[in-house]
Amino acid sequence: MGIIEKLLKKVVLQEATIEEKTKLSSAAYKIRLKSESIAKADFTPGYFLRLGIGIDNEDIPINDKVRSYSVWDINKSKGFLDIAIAAHSSGIGAAWAAQSKPGDTVYFKWKKGNFLVDDSADSYLMIGDLSALSHLYMINRSFSKQQQVAGIAYSQDRSELFPDVDGATPFTFYEMPPNPVPEIVEEVKKLVPKMKGRKIVYLAGDSRVCVALNQYFRKELQWDAKQVKTKPFWNPTKKGLE
Repeated sequence: MGIIEKLLKKVVLQEATIEEKTKLSSAAYKIRLKSESIAKADFTPGYFLRLGIGIDNEDIPINDKVRSYSVWDINKSKGFLDIAIAAHSSGIGAAWAAQSKPGDTVYFKWKKGNFLVDDSADSYLMIGDLSALSHLYMINRSFSKQQQVAGIAYSQDRSELFPDVDGATPFTFYEMPPNPVPEIVEEVKKLVPKMKGRKIVYLAGDSRVCVALNQYFRKELQWDAKQVKTKPFWNPTKKGLE
């Protein structure tokens, strides 16, 4: 193990243990991490974890040793959190999710970012693919029952999608082709007129879809920038994009 990897372990990253691993769907795992530091975390729904999943593998370049994942659920009193990982790609994260097992030690760091819960609106629209589903679930659970929420969760194979931690499915599941901007826009046209009061949309997942829909909401629908929350999680032409 190199000097940088040793520093990451001892200085930069915190340590946790995999407590549970569950197959969520045909293409996703739930992994529960337990650590004393989780109980002390200053947490806001929408935070990410940076996991050093390739930190012990000298064959992996340093820039590929860390991946970011959404916090799907957290129980500070019991010191654990859950993440959901899509495992249908050939990347290091998917391989780690498939091979990891309870008892394994992992190293992590909190990443706050800007794609956080904003409970100031009256109605919300949540749009994302498999990679963003757990993140949108986490934010959705922070809204009150008085706030209106609709969601578009999509995948090429509907069986890849999974319910929230409580078994609920607050978003409508769709089977759509890759980069399904026209299909999503058609659904948006049906949903937006039903939204009341101040509106916010969350866009997450495939960067191509995020960019196109951001432009649609801001230029076509004339929504203010503060109403359009956007977070690309991945790009088919790039490696390691969150």
